[in-house]
Amino acid sequence: MDISVYFEEAAQVSVAFVIGAVIGLEREFRTKPAGFRTMILICVGSCLYTILSKEAAIGSTDRIASNIVTGIGFIGAGVIFKEGITVNGLTTAALIWITAALGMAIGYHNYPVAIVVAAMVVIALFVLEPVQRFINRIHRVKDYKIRISDAGRTFQSDLETFFSSHDLTFRCMKATKDNNDAIYLYRISSPDRNYDLVNQFLLNHKEVKSFDV
Repeated sequence: MDISVYFEEAAQVSVAFVIGAVIGLEREFRTKPAGFRTMILICVGSCLYTILSKEAAIGSTDRIASNIVTGIGFIGAGVIFKEGITVNGLTTAALIWITAALGMAIGYHNYPVAIVVAAMVVIALFVLEPVQRFINRIHRVKDYKIRISDAGRTFQSDLETFFSSHDLTFRCMKATKDNNDAIYLYRISSPDRNYDLVNQFLLNHKEVKSFDV
């Protein structure tokens, strides 16, 4: 094999290293589960598997690609976890998925697409973050999961009276019982987005054991 081929492949994994590092820096900065080194390894590994699949030329190369996607799915699932009524890690899982795709694109010599998509990812991570914060500020609907003691016979009427007196739109999504506790899931909409009043009411109510937003 011509030695220039080795230099070309070394350049491919080097580009994958750089792209993985750029994406990983943002995750590391935010102290996310999959950080700097993880993203580098995912991008470089996907690129290397793609290169080897082309060199092996056994059957169709898309079999290797499909297996990469499957393996990356398991890694992505490992960083998703549920905390209260919120799910965390979805962005990191999506980044793991697209970082692997970028490595595969580089392995197939599709540098223009890899560079354009990498730029889009960087824009989504850094430039669009203020936009997301703005959307979160104007978002009027919040879900509350409230746990109260079983003795709290008047809590629901107290809560709904509080909502009505403060012009809050509400809907009881679910009510369940867990041992000696009652659990309510409420969807609340505040016109002025002042949810501190709700939080303060729940903190001060003697029957409330805990709540998640």
